Amino acid sequence: MVFKRQLSDDDELTGSGQNDSMDFEQMLNDSLTKRDRKLSVGDKVSCEILSVGKEQVVVSTGTRYDGFVPANLMQDGSGQARYKSGDVVDLYVTFIKGSQIYLSPQASGSALAEGIQEAFDNNQAIEGRVESINKGGFQVNILGKAAFCPLSQMDIRRIEKPEEYVGKKFEFKITQLGEGGRNVVISRRKLLEESQGQVMANFQSQRKPGDVVTGKVTRLEPFGAFIEIAPGVEGLAHISELSWTRVSSPKDVVEPGQVVSAKILRIENDGRLKISLTLKQSENDPWQNLPAQVQTGRVVTGKVTRCMPFGAFVELAPGVEGLVPLSELSTKRVAAATEVVKEGEQVSVMVKEINPQSKRISLSIKEAEGEAASQSEAEDIKAYAATQAARASKNSFSLLGAKMQAALDKKQKP
Repeated sequence: MVFKRQLSDDDELTGSGQNDSMDFEQMLNDSLTKRDRKLSVGDKVSCEILSVGKEQVVVSTGTRYDGFVPANLMQDGSGQARYKSGDVVDLYVTFIKGSQIYLSPQASGSALAEGIQEAFDNNQAIEGRVESINKGGFQVNILGKAAFCPLSQMDIRRIEKPEEYVGKKFEFKITQLGEGGRNVVISRRKLLEESQGQVMANFQSQRKPGDVVTGKVTRLEPFGAFIEIAPGVEGLAHISELSWTRVSSPKDVVEPGQVVSAKILRIENDGRLKISLTLKQSENDPWQNLPAQVQTGRVVTGKVTRCMPFGAFVELAPGVEGLVPLSELSTKRVAAATEVVKEGEQVSVMVKEINPQSKRISLSIKEAEGEAASQSEAEDIKAYAATQAARASKNSFSLLGAKMQAALDKKQKP
C-alpha cells in the first residue's frame, strides 16, 4: 500500500510535511517489524477476519502469513457465523506447520487436542517449549499440554548440561499419545536423525577415504577426539591417531573448539555413519625422514616411553619409537623391564634392525653397553700402548745419553 499526501500551500518542507514523512517511515518500520514477527503455539493474537467460508475462516495474523480457523469454532449455537470480514477478534495459535498457522478462539480444549492428535496421526513435527527438567528428561509445553521428552531423545549428542535446554523452543515428533491427549511422549532426536540422514548422504557422495578436511573439535573422550567435519557430521580421531608421539590423553594434543586438519581413514555405514579420522597422517610422517644417526649398528641415545611385559619402548626422535625386548635389556636374565629401566629415563641403545614399512625398530641395551665396554677396552689398550711406548722412548733416550756421556768422559782422559 502506498500512502500519498499532497502538501498544502501552508505546509513547509521543514514543518508538518517532514513530520508526516517521519510518521510514515515509523509506520512502515512498525509494519515490517510486525510482518517479520514469528508466532509460537499458545500465542494470543489480535486478528482481522479476511474471509468466512463453510469449512474455515481466513484471518490476518499480523505476520507475512495468514491464519486459518475451523469455521465451526466461529459459529453460534444455531450454526451461523458470528463474525464477518473486517471484524477483529482475539485468537490463540494452536498449530503451526511451515507457513500454515492454525488458530482457535480458545487457548485450550478440543482444538488443541485435535492439533496434537493430527500431528501424531500425520507424523508431523510440532513446536514445543522446554519448561523444566524432571526425572529422566524434560517437561515440554506442546500446544498448552505437558509432554515428556526423555533425556536421550532431546539431542543426538550426549547432553552434558540439561539446564541449557530449558526455556528454548524446538520442534518435536510425538512418539506416544494416550487417550484424550494424555501421556504425551515426544522426541527431538528423531527429527535430528532424519535431517542428519540427508546430510550424511550428501557427505558420502562428496567425500572419500584419503581426503583431507578441516573440522572443529567438539568433545574429548579418553579414547579420542570427536571432530565436526561438516555441519551435523562428526568423525572420531582415535587417541593413537592424534599425534606421531605417544599420547596419554587427547587433551595433551587438542581442545574443544580448536580447528584442525584431519584425513579421512574410513567411512562406514551400517545404518549409522561412522567416520574414522587421523590428525597425525595429515602431517609429515617422521618415519619418512629418520634422523641421520638412526642407522643399523649405531649406538644412539633415547628416552624410555613405556615399560611393557615384553620389553621397553624407547623414543629415538619425535614420533619414532623402537622396542628393546626383555632379552636385549641386560646380559642377566630379566623378568620385567622395570628391573633395568624406568619411564622417562635416558638410555643408550644399539639399533639392530630398521623396518620403515612396518614402522618398527629393534633395539638393544646390552649390546650398546657391550659396545661401550669394547670401546672403553680399546681405549684402555691404546692408552697402555702409548704409555709403554713413552717409557720405552724414555729408556732409550736415557741409554743413549749414558753412552754419549761415557764416550765424552773417555775422550777427556789424558
